[in-house]
Amino acid sequence: MGISVTPLDPADRPTLDAVHRTAVAAQAVDEPDLPPPCRRRFEAPLWHPMPGIDIRWSVARLDGVPVGWIRLYLHTLDNTENASVELVVDPAYRRRGVGRALHEHGLTVLREHGGKRMVGSTVTALPGEEHRELPGAAFAAAVGARPALADVRRRLDVTTLDRSRLAALLAGARAAAAGYRAVRWRDHVPEEHVADVAHLEGRLLLDAPLGELAWEQEQMDAERIRGVERALDGRGIRRYNVGAVHEASGRLVAWSQLSFDASSVQHAWQQITIVDPEHRGHRLGLLCKAENLAYALTHEPELRVIDTYNAAENTHMIAINEQLGFRPAAGSTDWQLTL
Repeated sequence: MGISVTPLDPADRPTLDAVHRTAVAAQAVDEPDLPPPCRRRFEAPLWHPMPGIDIRWSVARLDGVPVGWIRLYLHTLDNTENASVELVVDPAYRRRGVGRALHEHGLTVLREHGGKRMVGSTVTALPGEEHRELPGAAFAAAVGARPALADVRRRLDVTTLDRSRLAALLAGARAAAAGYRAVRWRDHVPEEHVADVAHLEGRLLLDAPLGELAWEQEQMDAERIRGVERALDGRGIRRYNVGAVHEASGRLVAWSQLSFDASSVQHAWQQITIVDPEHRGHRLGLLCKAENLAYALTHEPELRVIDTYNAAENTHMIAINEQLGFRPAAGSTDWQLTL
């Protein structure tokens, strides 16, 4: 029968089960220090897509057996010529042409959509790990993608966190942030701050290093923020947030978020941290991150590990993370393929 690639039928539970097992098996080989992919988060894009994202999910079968999948995120509000991509092959079936078949299928879908670029990430070596076999990076290079942005995943081992040092860092940040006050919230942005959060989220791609990625600023507003929140709720993701309010203007001008998958109490992701350029120099990034870490620990006592990604050239944010105790855990590269 050979290799076939067909769209995933959301009603086909046995295939969806097999697709999730493939994701678990691949991550156990490629990133064994991360927890298995949360099932609810994994399949939620079928039922709760992000605003402005058209998801195309297809499955590869080898002699009728599901052995890999590709998920294209087609952007419909901004960056409409780009598609984000995940491509996964069960480690037991690699080097048999499955990845190539999935990639060619993805290119066909992208062309039909009128897209011009495909962007995805793979694990890459940290210094001293050049001996590691990294099939994802080798595959990306083999299909003609080019490395566009180098990232590093950093990890905080909460079990060794120096709580007194965290308290000292937080006290120092509060002292430097005279004229600002911290505000906390869980999953949903308070209505009085949603416009400011949209402004900060919208300028993220202006402020974050993008390397050679052809990515434009996202157009964010309160309605889109609420749509993102609904999609995250559908994934079962718990969020802890701290923002900094400029007391003279009443505006929220900095923001940091930690998130937990529905299946996890021991692992979290450090998500966005951003400070409005007009309010930099007051240690607001450190204030929001340290305050939020303390906030999450109060409500998530079983938390053991936090991971985060930083562009390798984002020296300012890396310095803040390292003050908090984050250390390199894995390399990552964003690859870009232009048609």
